[in-house]
Amino acid sequence: MPKFRGSTAIAAVSAAAVGVLLPGCSASVSVGGSTPKLSADKLASTLSAKLAAATGRPEPDVTCPEDLKGKVGTTTRCVLTADDGSTLGVTVKVTSVDDGKIHFDFKADDKASPAAG
Repeated sequence: MPKFRGSTAIAAVSAAAVGVLLPGCSASVSVGGSTPKLSADKLASTLSAKLAAATGRPEPDVTCPEDLKGKVGTTTRCVLTADDGSTLGVTVKVTSVDDGKIHFDFKADDKASPAAG
């Protein structure tokens, strides 16, 4: 269950337009290794599931450009793409790492970019 952080952002998850309020959230994922990392694909699917749970909508299309290293303070930017082609950036920041489990906060940008074209 995500922990809500109080700030809000607009998430582009509807088929027609941007408009669902999305609070900043937290998540945790277990990974192995001495310096754990979460693959870009696993990060994207985790964010998609958490965003869907927070908004009560179907899982949005989320892509992440790189693996998330399990080091406190590490950040990455992912992109949520709505059915209408508009996009919304999502910032991910590692808050702690405990026994191979990466804990991170994520927050969607306040404003979406319109569909290209």
